[in-house]
Formats: sequence, structure tokens, C-alpha cells
Amino acid sequence: MPHYVYVAAQDDNKIGCYTMDADTGALTHQADAQFPGGPSLLAISPDRRTLYAGHREVPEISSHRIDPASGGLTRTGSVTPEDAPSYLATDRTGRHLLASYYAGGRAAVHPIGADGELGGPPTESLATAEGAHSILTDRSNRFAYVPHIARIQDNVLEPPKNIPGPNVIFQFRFDADTGRLAPNDPLQIKMIGLLGPRHYCFHPSLDMVYFSDEQGSSVTAYNIDSEGRLSPFQTISTLPDGYTGRNTCSQIQVTSDGRFLFVPNRGHNSIASFSVGARTGVLTAADRVSTEAVPSAFSLDPQGKFVFGAGSATGRLASYRIDGDTGKMTPLATYDVGQRPMWVLTAALGE
Repeated sequence: MPHYVYVAAQDDNKIGCYTMDADTGALTHQADAQFPGGPSLLAISPDRRTLYAGHREVPEISSHRIDPASGGLTRTGSVTPEDAPSYLATDRTGRHLLASYYAGGRAAVHPIGADGELGGPPTESLATAEGAHSILTDRSNRFAYVPHIARIQDNVLEPPKNIPGPNVIFQFRFDADTGRLAPNDPLQIKMIGLLGPRHYCFHPSLDMVYFSDEQGSSVTAYNIDSEGRLSPFQTISTLPDGYTGRNTCSQIQVTSDGRFLFVPNRGHNSIASFSVGARTGVLTAADRVSTEAVPSAFSLDPQGKFVFGAGSATGRLASYRIDGDTGKMTPLATYDVGQRPMWVLTAALGE
């Protein structure tokens, strides 16, 4: 089964395709696909046959058929929203594409055609608040969340006038048959302190979710009850003790077996790893390695053996081997991938 790594280089208007050796983690450049409009977001369908790209310089989301033999991309459709999306993810069925809109302050659901193509108006578009950063459906495909970072003025939390939040998580119910979102009760979970929730990932087997706190430089873990409501049970720093420099967290991922979780630090310029309690989901710091400057994007390979971190300030992608027993990371290689890499996606294609 071939493994591919896709890197969206926003300022070069391209998405680079690389094959990955599943044993060594070594990458080989295959091709660069031209993507006008500043590609900055990537998502893949559950059947791994379609890639979706969000364009930052122009308001567009495009769909592309993936050739499993080469990793090549063929454009199949697109939609033009009012403003550029900040996050993309399909629901668990692959029939709906969920999107958050940071500047527009909303969440939307876009219908996906039978062949994975985009086209037509959104099924849903709901106002949330400025700073809407991501959206995903949970393991049951019944709930979705939209985290919003905080608005800060002179280091003081300043909620914007006339809109709810930010520094909150919006909770929604999701109907996979219709693609509609509905407010859960309560609609908002307010943060305790200046956390600024940004991205999140679900535990693969427990009813838990982990949020990267952009402004808190931390990870907050939440239980999910049977009605999709969140309750926090842990917040843990991603930084070493005593570090006082400027830092923000970016993305977050957990290995497919649920044993380790990873978060990059922008400012400290590192990737932090945590072990995950098998029954409790509690995080324990495992390792922290230096990486390329301003690691806004990273990705784990599907087997959780390697991690790839992109430096948006350097145009390079760094690879690391993950120790399956400890979660420690060993540097492997560095690759030039293009100007301002803003998303990294790793996938195993084929049957």
C-alpha cells in the first residue's frame, strides 16, 4: 500500500506530493501540482480517493481525485464561499465537507457529490463568532465542535462587541442524513483563563477529545457525554518549565492506536509529545524536540511511526521517528518543500 505526504506551500501556489517509505520514513518528491490562490488547508475523504484544498488568497474550496498509483491530483470541482475557510474536514460518511471560517465567524457544511466532487451551495451556514478555527465530527458522527481563539488587547481578554465569544467552544449536533448542524445545549463552553482553543482531535476509542490551546500553549482534554457535551478534565503545558518567550500552539494529532499525542509550538519551535492513559485518557509529557521555525503544520503517518513538521518560516519539512514504547522522537531528515508550508497531510492509498 503506497504512502504519500502532501504539503501545501501557500506562497508558491502549489501542493507537493512525496512518497514515503513505510519502513524508514524517507520521502521522495514525486511532483508539484499548481494550486492558484494560496493553498493553505488540506483534507482527505474517508475512502482516501479525494483531496480537498482550501485556498487562502481567494475564497475557494476545491476537490481533486487522487491517483493511488502516483499520488497525482485531478481537479473535479470547487465552491466559492464568501471568504476563505480556516479548516476543512469530511464527516465520517464522506458525504459532507465541514468548514470553519475564521474571519467570517461561521461554520458551514458543503455537500459532496457521488464521486467526491464539490459543487453547489452549502447545506448549512451558521454564524458563530470571529476566530472560528476548526470543525470535526466525533466518532459517532453525531456531534461537532467549533473552537474560537481569544481576542486580546494589551494582553487583556477583550470579547468583541455584539458577537458571542470568543475564547469559547461552540457545541453542535450533526445530522449525517441531511448535513445540518443544530445548537447543542449549552451552545458554548467558556474557557477558564486565556486558552484560545484552536484545533482538536478525538481519541480513537474513548469518548474524549483533545484541544490545542493556541494562546495557552497547552492541551486541554475533555470528556464527551452521551449528548455530546464537553467537560474538561485536564490542561497540560506544551512548553518546558521556565520558558517565558512568546509561543502559540498550532495543530494537534493523536496516533491511530491512541497511545501518543503530538502538538507543535510556534515560538519555542518544537514538537511536544505526550503519552495517553489507556483507560483514563490523561496526558503525561513524553518528549519535546526542536523543529523548523514556526511549525504551523505537521502530520503523523497512518501507523504512528513517523512525524513530519513544516516550518512556515523556513520552507522546510523535518521528519522524526517515533519510539513506539516511549513517544520520544528521533530526527531523521529535512526537506525543502516550498515557501510558507501551511498544511501537511499523510495518507496510505489503495485497498
